[in-house]
Parts: sequence; C-alpha cells; structure tokens
Amino acid sequence: MQRVLLTAAGVVVAVLVAIGISSVAIAVAGADPTTALTAMFDFGTRPTDVADGVAFWLNRSVALFIAGLAVAIGFRMNLFNIGVEGQYRMAALVSAFVGGQLMLPAPIHLTVIIVVAMVVGGLYALIPALLKVYRGVNEVISTIMLNFVAVGVAAYLVRGPFGGERVEGQLIASTSELPQSAWFPDANFLLTLLGLPAPRGGGLYGFILIAALLGVLVWLILERTRFGFDVKASGLNGGAALAAGIDPRRMVISAMVLSGAVAGLIGLPEMLGRSHAYGTSGFTAGLGFLGIAVALLGRNRPVGIALAALLFGFLDRAATPMQFADIPPSVIAIIQGMIVLMVVIVNEVTRRIALRWEERRAAGRLAETPSAPEGAAA
Repeated sequence: MQRVLLTAAGVVVAVLVAIGISSVAIAVAGADPTTALTAMFDFGTRPTDVADGVAFWLNRSVALFIAGLAVAIGFRMNLFNIGVEGQYRMAALVSAFVGGQLMLPAPIHLTVIIVVAMVVGGLYALIPALLKVYRGVNEVISTIMLNFVAVGVAAYLVRGPFGGERVEGQLIASTSELPQSAWFPDANFLLTLLGLPAPRGGGLYGFILIAALLGVLVWLILERTRFGFDVKASGLNGGAALAAGIDPRRMVISAMVLSGAVAGLIGLPEMLGRSHAYGTSGFTAGLGFLGIAVALLGRNRPVGIALAALLFGFLDRAATPMQFADIPPSVIAIIQGMIVLMVVIVNEVTRRIALRWEERRAAGRLAETPSAPEGAAA
C-alpha cells in the first residue's frame, strides 16, 4: 500500500510540476496562464456542447488507452516498440479494405474486421522481432524505420489497389465505405446515464466497451498467467530466464507480436464509429507515439494507463477552447512533453525511495531474528 500511494503521489506531483513549468512557458509566450487553465476546463454552456466535449474526450482516450496497452506489453519484455504508429496504420488500412469487400451479418462482420486488424498488426510487428532475434537488430531502429515504410505503403495502397471510387478532381483518397453491418454501434447511453444528451456527430464510440474488455484481458495475461511471468522474467534477465527453461528469443517474438496485435486495434474506434473508411485525410495520426507517453505515465499497468489516457485525451480536447482564448496550440504539446519528462524523473525518485524502504525493512527483520546459540554447528 505504501508503494501504491508513493507511486500515485509521484504522478500527481509530476503533473502539477509540469503544469507549473508550462504556465511559465505560457507567460513567456505573452498569454495569461490563468486564462489558459480556465479554457482547458471549458466544456461550453449548453448541454449539447458539454456532451460533444465529453464524447470527444472519451473517444480520444479510448485510442490512447489501446496505444498505451500495446506499448506497455513491449515494455514488460524490456522492448521499445516504437513501431506502434506503423502497425496500426497498416492494420486499419487492410481491415478497412477487407471489410469493404464483404457482406456479412453485423456481429460476424465486425469480428472479421477486428481479427484482420489484429493479425495484420501482429505480422507487421513480427518483422522487427525476427530481425532482433536472428540478426541482433535493435528494435528501436527497425520499428522507427518500419513506421516510414508503413506510411509510404499505406499511401500507395489507398491511392491504388485498395482505393475506392474517386470523383474526378478529388484529392482525398480512401478505401470503399464500409457497409452498415460493419458500423460499430455507439455508446451514447453511457452519457445519458450521466444526465447528458446524446452528442452530435458520431457520438461516443461503442468501441469503448471493447477497450475496457481488452484492458482486463491484458491485465490477466500479464499478471495472472505463466506467459506473463515468462515475459517479465525474460525482460529482467534473459540469462536467468534461459537457465530456468524459458526461451528468451521465443518470448521476444511472442511479446512483439502480441504488442502489434493490440496496436492493430488503435484505429478501429474511429474507423468503425465515425469515418467508416481509411483515408488520407481525417485519419488520426500520431497516436502510436502518444501511446509511449501514456504507457510511461501509467507505469505499464492497465489501470494507470487508463488514467493517463484520460489525462492526455483531456489535454487534446482542451486544444480547441484554448485556441478560442488566443492561447497557442503548441502549449498543449509543451504540457504533454513536460508531463512525460517529470514522470520519468519522479519515477526514478520514487524507485529510490521505495528501495530504501525495502532495505530498512530487511535490516529491521534481520535485527529481530534471534541469533544462533553459542556452540551451535554452523
């Protein structure tokens, strides 16, 4: 309990310090920090505006939560899967193309799209895993390079073989629109339970329920299964894990593929809930990189990742009202960056404090242990 409270206090301190430093940056930019903070919490005055703001906040948080889970799986294996960005782009594109070619009942159609996205994401993550295991290529370098490959390949495919019908003169390319059987039902009932009206536009993505289930499954796999133990043991000490009968190379491949499979779901909430296609315009990019910050802030635990995703989703939503208040939009990026920096620093401080506590406990227990009687055999 002490360690949990220490970790929670460290995160709160990191966020407060980051906001304080960001306030200085806001003042240097010629704006009023108080006005900026007030605008961040401005959800509007009309109930419909509040509902729209909350829906946008939660929708962005869902994608960030999935991205954080994908990155956290790699972190558990001491792997830095920087390729989440490319993995979910490829998964969204291929699943959108496959889903647009099928006519199936709604539950089966949605299941096929989800499975295809996970398979494509896992296979794309398999490439850097094999390079690391059999050629010793650092996964940071290979996954970053594969991100650029994914962007280029996706742009070619959506304008070529995977592209839908295009109107002459139209510059925006996209896949064919998914049939209505592949549209995920909204979850606006969650907002009505809070006394808010149904939001306009696409509403609250129903994929939020899948994301919650995914978080529980990831927690069970990593914390309550032999596979999760093997992943953690291999990440902490590959040599010791090998001596215990765990194949580190197999665990590297398994962890990367699982991370990529989860990453393949990042683009589905938006694609199945609003856009109903993968296109060169309107598809949210950069979620994979934000997932790294979310995983760090959440300490690689699903509950912590969920809270971090809500925080970053809140900051993303705050960008619009801050612009109306004449606050530079770059302030949001400054706040997010400072939060990550402060969390890294605070994590190290709390780790050292927790280590000192453990040393004191161990020393106290040794002092309480009765000594052996004189003359006893060693």
